[in-house]
Amino acid sequence: MPILGLLIAVAVVSGVLSETVGPFIGAVAIFACAGLNFYATRQGKFVVWGNVLDQLRLQGDEEILDVGCGRGAILLMAAQHLTTGHAVGIDLWKRRDQSGNSIQAAERNAQLEGVADGGQLGTADMTALPFEDESFDLVISNLAIHNVKRDKRYKAIGEAIRVLRPGGRLMIADIMGATQYAKQLERLGINDVARRDLGWRMWLSGPWERTMLVSCTKSVGPTH
Repeated sequence: MPILGLLIAVAVVSGVLSETVGPFIGAVAIFACAGLNFYATRQGKFVVWGNVLDQLRLQGDEEILDVGCGRGAILLMAAQHLTTGHAVGIDLWKRRDQSGNSIQAAERNAQLEGVADGGQLGTADMTALPFEDESFDLVISNLAIHNVKRDKRYKAIGEAIRVLRPGGRLMIADIMGATQYAKQLERLGINDVARRDLGWRMWLSGPWERTMLVSCTKSVGPTH
């Protein structure tokens, strides 16, 4: 946000000095992008993921894993759908991936939301998950897998499928790589892979940076 503010200031000064309208239009565009980003991260993602989780019709006894959970916003929303189940969030807690990212911040948020008892947080690499095969009924990820180096993203997808139980569901929201994620899932033997645009509420800076949801159900039979 400070960088965007600086860019807006530079554009305005440029417009004043040059006495042309172009820089002012640029300043308005930058301001609009900043507004979209603020809304998406502070409110839009909660609306979108609330709908996604509601549509899953969880029974309350599921074991849920959030891959790259960050400060825990989506993990805690999922945990609120549980009664006897558990929600687990893992991350490497890198601040370059998300401002204020830390396990302590996620723990504080869990306490504030009153779901600390039904959840668990840990430090782990999404490309080498420390869980047994077929441990979870639902694996979710929000704007996280793109932070992994390009040559390791397929491994993260494979790990998510490995820890998913037969009949379990995978939900990945990301701003890039949706096509590649879907193709990798198909290579792993998943037949019902779907992709859809999550809409303007998840635009991080405009329609050119759309967030897509890749979803599937793990086959009951063996995958490849």
